[in-house]
Amino acid sequence: MERIEERDARFTATENQLRALLIQGLNGNATAYHQFLKALSAHFRAYFRKRLFQRPDDVEDLVQETLLAVHNQRHTYRTDQPLTAWVHAIARYKLMDLLRSRANREALTDLLDDELEVFAASDTDAADARKDLDQLLAGLPDRQRLPILYVKLEGLSVVEAAQRTGMSESAIKIGVHRGLKALAAKIRGGA
Repeated sequence: MERIEERDARFTATENQLRALLIQGLNGNATAYHQFLKALSAHFRAYFRKRLFQRPDDVEDLVQETLLAVHNQRHTYRTDQPLTAWVHAIARYKLMDLLRSRANREALTDLLDDELEVFAASDTDAADARKDLDQLLAGLPDRQRLPILYVKLEGLSVVEAAQRTGMSESAIKIGVHRGLKALAAKIRGGA
C-alpha cells in the first residue's frame, strides 16, 4: 500500500511540475517552456520504449514527432484539465500512426510463400546462394529485377529505389510485386 501511495505522490508531483512549466511557457517564459519539453521528452522516451521494444530505432523519431505535435497543439491545452491525459492522448495517436503506417507499408510487399524451398536453409554456402539468386533475377526484366534488388535485397526504401532507378514510386512497388510473383511462378514451375 505504501508503494502505491509513493507512486501516486510521484505522479502527482510530476504532473504538477510539468503543468506549471507548460503554463509558464504559454505565458511567455521560454526557459520554462524549454524545461517542459526536455522533461516531457524523457517521459515520452520511456513510454515509447515500453511499447516499441522490438523497434528501438523508431523511439527517438517518435519522441521528436510527438514533441512537435505537443508544441503545435499547445494552444488547445485547457489549463483546468490534467496535463498527463492531454499529452498521452497525443502520444497514443502518434504511436498508432506509426504502427498503422508500418503495417500498411509491410502489407504492400508480397512475400514469397514460406513453403518454397528456394530460401530454405541449405548445405551450400552464401556464395552459392547468391549465385543462384543472381541467376533467378537475371531472368527478370529490369523493371522487376531492379526494384527487387534495391528494395528487398539492399534494403532501400521505395523512395530511394525510385531515385536510384529513375522509376516512379508506384512503378517500384509494382515491379517488386510482379517480380516476386514471377520468381515464385518460375520456382514452382521448375520444382
